[in-house]
Amino acid sequence: MRTAASKIVTRDVLRERLAEHRRRGQRIVFANGCFDTLHVGHVRYLEGARSEGDLLVVGVNADSSVCALKGPGRPILDENARTQLVAALKSVDYVVLFAEPNVEVLLETLRPDVHAKGTDYTADTVPEGAVAARLGIRVAIVGDRKDHSTRELLESIRKAPHE
Repeated sequence: MRTAASKIVTRDVLRERLAEHRRRGQRIVFANGCFDTLHVGHVRYLEGARSEGDLLVVGVNADSSVCALKGPGRPILDENARTQLVAALKSVDYVVLFAEPNVEVLLETLRPDVHAKGTDYTADTVPEGAVAARLGIRVAIVGDRKDHSTRELLESIRKAPHE
């Protein structure tokens, strides 16, 4: 059985491994996110993504990009903790860290068959939609209704009575 740590790879290693999976005829799915304080919505999103192909690669935002996207005080968990948590999920085959503001470069580099996004997007609002279309990557909207968020979880913790 593979360990979580063995699933976390660099882009160069990942590109080589994906080439081997392609030779075996496997369909590669790519998903991404910050995954700051992993919650049930993340698990359902990644399970939904995995169901779109044979292999799931997850891009996890580096600390610098989480801060830029989410604002001061974020991330709660550092990139090492977040990549290990995501890699520990059964549905995930590989995890790669990225610092860019979106995953266009990763889509260009990895060339997955499917780019999975959560239900907070539509086919028309996926930020990397044009790049995916140009590369022939199918976009799939997966997971449950977006009623889980790290922001709301943190807010409920802040409001909870303290003993």
